[in-house]
Amino acid sequence: MKISIRSSSTGRRRTSAAVALGAVLALTATACGDDGSGAGGDKGAEGSGKGKIVFWDNNGGVRTDIWKEIIADFEKANPDIDVEYVGIAATEYQSKVDTAIQGGGLPDVGGVGAAMLAGFAAQDALEPLENRLTGSSLNSKLNKDMLESLKAAGGGDGRLYSVPTSANNGVLYYRTDLFEKAGLEPPTTWDAFFEAAQKLTNEDKNEFGYTIRGGAGSIAQALDAMYGQSGITSFWDAQREKTTVNDPKNVAALEKYAALYKKATPAADVNNDFTKMVAQWDSGTIGMLNHNLGSYQDHVKALGTEKFRGIPQPTGPGGKRVQVSNPVDGLGLFKSSKNKDAAWKFIEFALSHEENSKFNESAGQVPANTEAANDAWITKAEPTKLAAQALNDGSTTIVQLPYYLPDWNTISKADNEPNFQKVLLGKMSAKDFLDTMAEQLNEAQAEWNEQMA
Repeated sequence: MKISIRSSSTGRRRTSAAVALGAVLALTATACGDDGSGAGGDKGAEGSGKGKIVFWDNNGGVRTDIWKEIIADFEKANPDIDVEYVGIAATEYQSKVDTAIQGGGLPDVGGVGAAMLAGFAAQDALEPLENRLTGSSLNSKLNKDMLESLKAAGGGDGRLYSVPTSANNGVLYYRTDLFEKAGLEPPTTWDAFFEAAQKLTNEDKNEFGYTIRGGAGSIAQALDAMYGQSGITSFWDAQREKTTVNDPKNVAALEKYAALYKKATPAADVNNDFTKMVAQWDSGTIGMLNHNLGSYQDHVKALGTEKFRGIPQPTGPGGKRVQVSNPVDGLGLFKSSKNKDAAWKFIEFALSHEENSKFNESAGQVPANTEAANDAWITKAEPTKLAAQALNDGSTTIVQLPYYLPDWNTISKADNEPNFQKVLLGKMSAKDFLDTMAEQLNEAQAEWNEQMA
């Protein structure tokens, strides 16, 4: 593997980050106890298929009760295997795993979602799972798009390092009462979306058609709106060298989307993250909101089930629905496990029809198990039902975001969230914004391609 250090801002940023990370790891490596599971790169062993395994939950507290229920079911079905549950807060999970990769003490199984997958895989901490999956009872029973999302997020080598449990799909929520009053059709297309945004706005009455995300997390939502309108289905060109973010169709799409700010949205949106945006929609008279399935229960509490709906993202050219990669969570088998056979049995059990259904009913997300995605409970939560249908019926094309790039989080957050605010405020053109982002992405991709050569 070749590693180049460039004099660009991206290269300097990565070099500084690497030096800082090395210093932190040098201090923390000796501070982390080893529970026998070892550290990253440790080959581990298949084991006897019996005994004890350790499971780290990447959303401890929020999902603790349901995981303990699944573990109890597993231990009843597998009395010769004991599972030790360790719940870790989502905000602390990645740093804890990174520390354990260097210093020892990794679990046998852990939650590994798309956003953190490449980092763990690059440190040689995860066991490739495609062969185990092919030979298991889960073969052909998991959502193909979720599998592809995790393969794409794993680092570009085509290996599967995490098996999907669920997707927290993007949703367009809209106020049915306001739409009916205005005589508007449901916003199932982007044309209908923009028409509704304008017609539902009456600034004098503090009524707005849409709330746009201008604060933290704004880039993913903007990308969703861009690719959804343009119909472009790949983040890279055919050679995987140049990004499509600044394709003229995407530039035009972002111009149209950003033009909604202050004309059909509240002025406060320029600084709103999802928490403020959701609270504002629940308490006011705003027509539409883009968020994910996770906020559904908040809307039910605020509005009941009669005043709103949550539907898949609007369709674009030719009735095609395109969206950026939906947040996919999963389970990974750490390579250092001394009991991989038992660990895989636990993963396979957790993703079975009954258990995956139980987990996602609790989480309010789309099951990865396609049989679970057809269970009765999904019909009670329409946004989940429609999201599951859209992911399973072939009507949706997913544009895979480059989670594998070491600079992705910096480019999509620290570097460009402030620039997107400039676009909303009219201080930067959509073209300049996307050209800047494209230059950073192309450089990061070039460095990645060079390292993988």
